Amino acid sequence: MVKIGMDTKLHFVASETEPAQDALSGLVTHYGQNTIEDCDIIVPLGGDGFLLECLHNYHHHGKAFYGVNKGSEGFLLNQSISARLSDRIPKSHAITIYALKMNAVTTDGNKHEAYAFNEIALFRETRQTAHINIMVDGIERIDELVADGVMVATPAGSTAYNLSAHGPIIPLNSPLLALTPISPFRPRRWKGALIPQDSVTEMTVLDCDKRPVGASADFTEIRNIKHVSVAQSKDVKVKLLFDPDHALEERIMREQFKV
Repeated sequence: MVKIGMDTKLHFVASETEPAQDALSGLVTHYGQNTIEDCDIIVPLGGDGFLLECLHNYHHHGKAFYGVNKGSEGFLLNQSISARLSDRIPKSHAITIYALKMNAVTTDGNKHEAYAFNEIALFRETRQTAHINIMVDGIERIDELVADGVMVATPAGSTAYNLSAHGPIIPLNSPLLALTPISPFRPRRWKGALIPQDSVTEMTVLDCDKRPVGASADFTEIRNIKHVSVAQSKDVKVKLLFDPDHALEERIMREQFKV
């Protein structure tokens, strides 16, 4: 449960859509607007994409996030209902999401670092398929994946790009990551794997001059990748607040039984 009282300070942020901006105006009028530095809870108003943007922009402040769905998608958000926030937030449940850290080396030898709360993905840049070697914790698991790409997804991100690529949905409390191929050609029967959350996944692009590959970590994209290492970060994390009837664990469970 989350403590909230008369002295609880909220900071509202909203996407550019009309519903989000209307909600922002009403909530600021009712609850006031505190600065990011002074607030206790950040309240993003928008869709899942906007929430993800807020996590990247504000996670370093160490505040909890209570997202309200004012967009087309809202898997990671609380539903937009009429009940007052002062009634809903005290009943909410907190979960902690750890980011993935990507260390990438490009074909020219430059090194890059980026973080992702959803997934880190490698993807082909041209019409030709990517050829990628995959190692997990120093052991070669796939000598040559021929595919459009491959990704490592967090439990929170398992219902995003990972699900579209036919990867598994991971309950939030599972200490696992999804390693999922994107349109694989070889090995034909490999559908991906569930790996421990503390695993280090290394992906090396084979024949990268002929078959260029890019990498993305949520919003960050890097071109002409040679090698990528992915591991869970213990330092970059966020706390999300969910209404009891919209807890992420239950929503993930329900999603697995949709037909």
